[in-house]
Amino acid sequence: MRNLLESGLILLAMLLFLAFPARYGESIRTGISLWAVSVLPATLPMLVLTALFTGTYLFGRLSRAVSPLSRRIFHISGAGACAGLVSALSGYPVGARTASDLVRTRQIGQDELLAVSGIATTSGPAFLVGVVGCGMFRDAVAGWLLLVSHLLGIYLVSWLLNFRSKRTGNRTSPPVGKRTFADILSGSVLSVLCVGGAIALFYAFGQMISDLAELLSLPGVAVTAVRGLLEMTSGCALLSETPSALSLAGSCFFVTFGGLCVLVQQLAFLAPVGVPARKFVPVKLLQGIVAGAICFGLALLFGYQ
Repeated sequence: MRNLLESGLILLAMLLFLAFPARYGESIRTGISLWAVSVLPATLPMLVLTALFTGTYLFGRLSRAVSPLSRRIFHISGAGACAGLVSALSGYPVGARTASDLVRTRQIGQDELLAVSGIATTSGPAFLVGVVGCGMFRDAVAGWLLLVSHLLGIYLVSWLLNFRSKRTGNRTSPPVGKRTFADILSGSVLSVLCVGGAIALFYAFGQMISDLAELLSLPGVAVTAVRGLLEMTSGCALLSETPSALSLAGSCFFVTFGGLCVLVQQLAFLAPVGVPARKFVPVKLLQGIVAGAICFGLALLFGYQ
């Protein structure tokens, strides 16, 4: 049944693209424009700079400094904790790319990769506070509530999942040699192109869902849920039209889970180094549920109805 459903959805998308090329081609152009104007200028420099930074002496010292705390809390190495810090500051896909780079340079072990992936796949303050809070909900407080709830949900679930882990977070293998700047630049360009392709395609898929929902007269809440699970920015935008504690919680869930668009971007970096989707996606789903619940409680405390 799952195979039939997947085949049916793919065939439906192909038929819609063939039947209405102008309409969905415009959605592709909108996605590419968003990527080129908003994502590319911020993401490409961070991908290059973080890849360079992880090979520096300072990164090694910082990793060793935080290692005792990260081993105690998350049972991961200091380098893995630093990947989480990079993600919290820069957002995805920079965090996922950093985690995959640390595996390739043997700064984190394969046994801790899934745990590191759980904390290194976060959104950043620029998106949550600037775009969702101030831009969509038109309220900076809402943005900070989303950011705090998002990070708390991710870290709490990661701590609970690793509470009984027997990993020590110690690295015994020496790091491999540094990559050249040319290798880092070419890899970063290919990575950011992959992100752009995902954004463009999922913008078109979101438009298809809206068209089908209108044709079938589906309720608005169903459209919001499906579009948010497909592409979280669209879901947050729809929820922000009626600001409330529940809409904030829903937005926090969408951003933390990521939606299929963000999950595809993250797994494009993580799957090649050994993070299976069947384990990664449930972790992100659980983090999204917990973060949404935290956000709902905090929103009520701050007077949202």
